[in-house]
Amino acid sequence: MKFDPYADIRYLSHHESKTHPRMPRANRAAQFMPFSALSGYEEAVQETARQTEQFRELDEDSRRRLDETLQVIQQNLGKHLEVPVIITCFVPDKFKDGGSYQEYSGLVKRVDAYRRRILLLDGTALPIDHITDIQMRERE
Repeated sequence: MKFDPYADIRYLSHHESKTHPRMPRANRAAQFMPFSALSGYEEAVQETARQTEQFRELDEDSRRRLDETLQVIQQNLGKHLEVPVIITCFVPDKFKDGGSYQEYSGLVKRVDAYRRRILLLDGTALPIDHITDIQMRERE
């Protein structure tokens, strides 16, 4: 027979403290939850992995077509006509180099030549230098 050093205590009941109540099961489980030693690291990795695009300069023909469309819009605004448009505009990223191309649709309120931006009726201001395409829609 083999010697068992714990034979005298093996079958004793578990000690229950008289001064400290038993911890609830939910709190005990929280002790074993995953621990992130580097707080914010996962978010930094995701931010680095997020893709951005570089701004593409327009060629002369595209720039000329854009200028002609802006002139037509200004003429229609001068006649007090609402001009429905779909504008593709480059939006610089706030955190990384580059940005993304977004489409905005709405009615043009005015073209601000001094500040070089287009104001839509909903309050959106789009810089003319970041606009890559303007499509005029039919009035509804």
